[in-house]
Amino acid sequence: MNATLITANVLVFITFIIHTFVGDKEYMHLEPTQTQEARFRIYWSMGRGAFHIVSADFLLATVLLGLVNFSNFFQDKTLILQILSIYFLLYGVGFFLALVVSKKFPNMFVIMWQWILMLVISGLIYFGIES
Repeated sequence: MNATLITANVLVFITFIIHTFVGDKEYMHLEPTQTQEARFRIYWSMGRGAFHIVSADFLLATVLLGLVNFSNFFQDKTLILQILSIYFLLYGVGFFLALVVSKKFPNMFVIMWQWILMLVISGLIYFGIES
C-alpha cells in the first residue's frame, strides 16, 4: 500500500464531508430574504448548485483514489493518478487566480486557504505515483 496516496484519499474524503455539510451550512447564511429581488435568489441558487457540483467532484475523486488504492479496477493506475493530480492542481490554481482578481481584504490568501489544500492534494497524488 502507498501511504502517500492513502493520505491523499483520506484528505479528499474529509474535504468532501466538510465541503458538503459544513460548507452548505455556511452557504445558507448568504441566502437572500423573500423581500429581495428574485434575481438574487436565482444567483444564490446557481452558486449553491455550483458549490455542490464541486462536492460531487470531491466524492468522485475519493472513489477514484479508493479504487486505485484498494483494488485492481484500473489497468493503468498511473494515468488515473496523473489526471487526478492535474485536476487538483487546476482547482488550486483556479481558486488562487480567483482570489488574485477579486477585491482584496486582509490576509485573504490565508483565510481562503482552500487553494493550498488543492495544491497539497495534487502534490500528494503526484508524489504518490512515484512511490
